[in-house]
Amino acid sequence: MAHKPPPQYDDGLELAQYQAGTCVGGYGWKAASNSDGMKADEYMGMEVHEYQGGNHSAGNDRVFPEDTSEKLPFASMGRVYEEDKRSHLRRELKTRQISMIALGGALGTGLLINTGPYLAQSGPVSMLIGYALVGVLCYAVMAGLGEMACWLPLASGFTGLAGRFADPALGFALGWNYWFKYIVTTPNNIIAFVLVIKYWFDKEGYYGPGANPAIYVSILLAVIIAINYFGVGVFGEFEFWLSSVKVLIMLGLIIFTLVLAVNGGPSNAAPGFNYLVDPGAFAPYLTGGSGGKFLGFWNVLSSAVFSFLGAELVGVTVGEAQNPRKAVPRAVKLTFFRIVFFYIILIFLLGLTVPYNSPLLLSANNVSDNTVSAEASPFVVAARLAGVKAVPDIINVCLLAFTFSAANSDLYIATRSLYSLAVEGSAPRIFSRTNSRGVPIYALALSAAFCTLAFMIVDVGTFTTFQYFVSLVTIFGILTWISILLSHISFIRARRAQNIPDTALAYVSPFGIRGSIAALVFACVILLFNGFADFVPDPITGVKFQWQNFIVNYIGVIIYAGMFVGYKIFMRTKTWKPQEVDLYTGKARIDEEENEFLAGEMKRNAGVKEKRWAGLYRVTLGNFF
Repeated sequence: MAHKPPPQYDDGLELAQYQAGTCVGGYGWKAASNSDGMKADEYMGMEVHEYQGGNHSAGNDRVFPEDTSEKLPFASMGRVYEEDKRSHLRRELKTRQISMIALGGALGTGLLINTGPYLAQSGPVSMLIGYALVGVLCYAVMAGLGEMACWLPLASGFTGLAGRFADPALGFALGWNYWFKYIVTTPNNIIAFVLVIKYWFDKEGYYGPGANPAIYVSILLAVIIAINYFGVGVFGEFEFWLSSVKVLIMLGLIIFTLVLAVNGGPSNAAPGFNYLVDPGAFAPYLTGGSGGKFLGFWNVLSSAVFSFLGAELVGVTVGEAQNPRKAVPRAVKLTFFRIVFFYIILIFLLGLTVPYNSPLLLSANNVSDNTVSAEASPFVVAARLAGVKAVPDIINVCLLAFTFSAANSDLYIATRSLYSLAVEGSAPRIFSRTNSRGVPIYALALSAAFCTLAFMIVDVGTFTTFQYFVSLVTIFGILTWISILLSHISFIRARRAQNIPDTALAYVSPFGIRGSIAALVFACVILLFNGFADFVPDPITGVKFQWQNFIVNYIGVIIYAGMFVGYKIFMRTKTWKPQEVDLYTGKARIDEEENEFLAGEMKRNAGVKEKRWAGLYRVTLGNFF
């Protein structure tokens, strides 16, 4: 279908009708005036925090009033979707909540559990370098996402941005890819939560009356559905405090491992840097010599990606943020600091306190293959090597907080991902319907239905089998990052072609287009070589090609490519040229909402831009929370 420039008004709406206050779409917002009584043409001529309003057609210097409706992708065979009150999210997420959700999304069981096997396989310095490189990649993705989301914080999140700035087929594939990712991870985190609880009941194969896993699956599922059903404000507050607990846990682990490294444990041993010398900083993986050490380093990258996945969920929350152009830059800017503080420092200290060839670490890794519990954590190994007791129970409590928060936020993301697809016309329209609280109830119902898989996979044996599906999460996650980077590159090219300067944006990625291109290449390399170990003969079993793992490691790419190519052929979409990209539809309405929110905030604060206690929090604890 040939591309046409975006319409300046809805279905031939005349400028006179617009200025007269005709309602457009389902919002009921009258263009004739804003909350201060300003006329439409006067308001449209002003700038809201330097964000350009109006609608600029490619190659046209005229500025037209903006319509107030969000539309389907322009490749959707002429269908036009106008968001109405039945499909309207509510902007109730506060800036502090979004910052914590972004942080909490990147702090999961991967750091507490999955670091153990990779420490044994790759060594401490390989882990440190690998996590640092992937941390920079994660920050580049977040920065690119932040730049796009601040310009146009659509309710459909980065799914809508990909379809708008790059290619509708990319938005389609990205949206379904992201939904698949979270309908797998949500039941998996429910299972992990149950297995952590069973740690206290299952002793030497004996299951007490409180060890029935179906009970805990039912309770947890009911709780997270309730939290998501009662509105994004309730969800945001829950996640704020859960993420705060996770931050405190991370701070506690940092202090704990630091104390152990400097002779603070009962064993009176100060390992210091000894373990970096013996057994060494790099562990050979699959083969000996320098080649094995390089493979050990490369082996860390996929683990690091899995650990950082979830940070990008801030792009899902922009449609429900009270002030996205303040909340998103704050969440992005603090990402790098948090990556360094919580990941790099903690992994560095872990390498000082646990040798990669420790028998206790190998035993813990065997546990991690079958279940989720404190026994599989390398931090418990560090405590036992130092002679500290009672740590497993403490770590188990921490794991409960991590898995509960993960299951809760995963269900939220799955729901909003399906909603985004429906808003963009890539899923049945019913999934865009919201209740009076602004919750997409049908999308929530379908996403929650997949969580019932946890009832069928609660025993330890099938959990191991289910891990094959969980391995897809890393693939889907890398593909999500690649899609975001592609969208950001297209966005920069489009705004340059349409003469939008950096000063017109609320946030600009410090990496620029070159940084996103470099990050894209790195992410593609990780994706391509993710299954390299499948081609290396197993030194234990002697198997030369592990075809089962190969399928798991690459089937996600085939699914993603199939969705992209299939949608492109069926819908006959095209990749937008920079001059054709629609950068303005829906923007004026968002600018108006922001203006009204800021005016309301000033009124509530009696004209003071920021209260003293809020400023104190921002420059102190705000750097962590």
